[in-house]
This record gives sequence, C-alpha cells and structure tokens, in this order.
Amino acid sequence: MTSLLIVDDHPLQRMGFRMLVESQPDLVVLGEAENGADAVRRATELSPDVVLMDVRMPGVDGIEATRRIIAAGGRSRVLVLTTFDLDEYAYAALRAGASGFLVKDAQPEELLTGIRVVAAGDAVVAPKLTRRLLDRFADQFPVEGEEEANMSAQLDVLTEREREVLTAIGKGWNNTEIAGRFHLAESTVKTHVGRILAKIGARDRVQAVIFAYNTGLVAPDGR
Repeated sequence: MTSLLIVDDHPLQRMGFRMLVESQPDLVVLGEAENGADAVRRATELSPDVVLMDVRMPGVDGIEATRRIIAAGGRSRVLVLTTFDLDEYAYAALRAGASGFLVKDAQPEELLTGIRVVAAGDAVVAPKLTRRLLDRFADQFPVEGEEEANMSAQLDVLTEREREVLTAIGKGWNNTEIAGRFHLAESTVKTHVGRILAKIGARDRVQAVIFAYNTGLVAPDGR
C-alpha cells in the first residue's frame, strides 16, 4: 500500500482527492492538512509515502512546506499540485525538493499515475518540461566553494558509461531513448540510473538533471 497525506486549504478539494485516492486498492490516505505548517507537522507524525501538496495556502505555503519536509530527511516524497501551470511554481517546487509537479486539472488517471511514480522513487515531471524549466532558470543555479567541490568529487566517482547516461538524463532523454542511443537493454539503463542517483546523492531524475546542469555536463541550451 502507498500511503498519502493530502495538503490543501480547501476542504472540498481535499475531499475530492481523498475520494479519488481511496477508490484505488493500492492507495490509502493517512491524513489531511489545511496549511503548510500543519503539513510539516503531520508529515513528521504520519511519515506518508507521498505528500500531495498544494502551492498557494495562507501562512506557510506549499513550496516552503516542501522544503521543510525534505530538509527533515524523512521518507516522504512530495508531489506538488497547483491551479496555476506556471514555470515559476514548478521551478520553485522542484528546487525545494519535490519529486513531481502537476496542475489540478490533470485527468484522474494522470494524478494516480503520478502518485505511484513518485512513490516508486522516480519523478513525475515530464523530461521535456524539466529541460524547459532548467533552460529558462539556468542562471539561477550557480554553485561555488564547498558545494562545487562536493559535486566535482561526486562526478569523479562515476564511470564513463554512467557519465554518458547522466548526460543523456540531463538532456531530457527517457530510459527507452537512452537504451536505443547506447545499444543497451532498458533494464541495464535502469541499473545505471539507480547507481548514478546513489553516487551523486540525488533523490530522483529531476535532481539528476539539475546536477548535470550544475556540473556542466549539459549546457543551458541542452547540448
């Protein structure tokens, strides 16, 4: 079973999400929260697999709540939902540590798939959207000093093949495309991706893409 915490300041919205989630035999709602501060507290108490996080809420918003939940180092992964399909929100959510970003008018099956993908340890943001965001906001990613040295050290432990796969991830390629490019089985690509994430300390593909940009493996224009 995949467990969830639903965070939204509108009771009817929470009810709708709960009804959808609980219609699935493999999903269960552990609780709800009506603002970001309550979300952080309940995530600590309940330790859900996935937090469905609204962005715009009074007091502590969803972006800050996501940042606090991820910084706490728990097992919960965050899927951000918003009424507004804006790059700025998606960028802020992903930089805060969210594993996915969807708009609330997504089809029910799209949301359910997103929940399962995030719970499985991957990212629900489409690679092309990730690239669009990173291309647009690349100038906000500079790293220096100790952080730059740490990332350089992480890059050095990758094998040549792992660097190639990480570069492909940074360009927005999915596993099928990577497998075709390097003449590998998809299962082999998945193994490479798992090892890359572990070596660079990334939670999912989104963070791997950011890492590829920050280390210069991929340029802002996707080259």
